[in-house]
Amino acid sequence: MSKKAKKNAPLPASSAGLLRFFEDETKGIKVKPEIILGIAGALIAISIAIKILIPV
Repeated sequence: MSKKAKKNAPLPASSAGLLRFFEDETKGIKVKPEIILGIAGALIAISIAIKILIPV
């Protein structure tokens, strides 16, 4: 099967399009989810520390 025919081939009904989603390569920055969670946790901790140390 050629590449073009493979891309246009219908997907199995049970996969609901998930196979095609994982085959597509997106452009942009790739960041691990653990890093995002760490940054979010750090921002929360910093904001709580600022609120405690510098009461308004």
